[in-house]
Amino acid sequence: MAFVFETSVFWDTFPMLMRGLKLTVQIAVGGLFFGFILGSLAGLMKLARSLVVRKLAGVYVEAIRGTPMLVQAMFLYYGVPMAIGVRISPITAGIVIIAVNSGAYIAEIVRGAVQSINPGQVEAGRSIGLTRTQTMLYVVWPQALKRMIPPLGNQFIISLKDTSLLMVIGVGELMRTGQEITSVNFRAFEVYLAVACVYLVMTLSIAQGMKMLEKKLNTSRR
Repeated sequence: MAFVFETSVFWDTFPMLMRGLKLTVQIAVGGLFFGFILGSLAGLMKLARSLVVRKLAGVYVEAIRGTPMLVQAMFLYYGVPMAIGVRISPITAGIVIIAVNSGAYIAEIVRGAVQSINPGQVEAGRSIGLTRTQTMLYVVWPQALKRMIPPLGNQFIISLKDTSLLMVIGVGELMRTGQEITSVNFRAFEVYLAVACVYLVMTLSIAQGMKMLEKKLNTSRR
């Protein structure tokens, strides 16, 4: 029997996906917020004078970057609670997983951005009496932060898409919502096409927003 595209199913799917979309955005934003804090800390640790501190940050970054996020999700949601005897909700686990995963990549973004600042800027800061911490806080960090914007935008898009993997731990995000709809109407083609369209609209919007922000910051520097 020839396949017939059900237009009404495709359009009717979008309102039902809104619940999952809301959760997807919440997890992505929450995970990226904590991931930025974690990644900034790890990135600065990789620039520390202490070899031990640099090694600790390096182990975290390499361990996360060297393992699939799906494995990390299963380990953090099923493995860790078994070891410590504390179970957390799927949504909290999702935010933690996105934060831990994105933090490793953001650490490299932070390290690269800070290292890209001309050493003369540091010397200038120290020459006017600023401490090492003050120089980093008032001289280096503001400049490095502007250079982080494009790669941070890319990381946000990647993390947003990675939330679809959280369906394996029972998070009712966008992808899982689509799966639930499919289990009722058995119209996988129309439903997953609608899911793909929602992801595409979100990622294109973020990319455009980051371009506008980058352009605005470049204009303000002139």
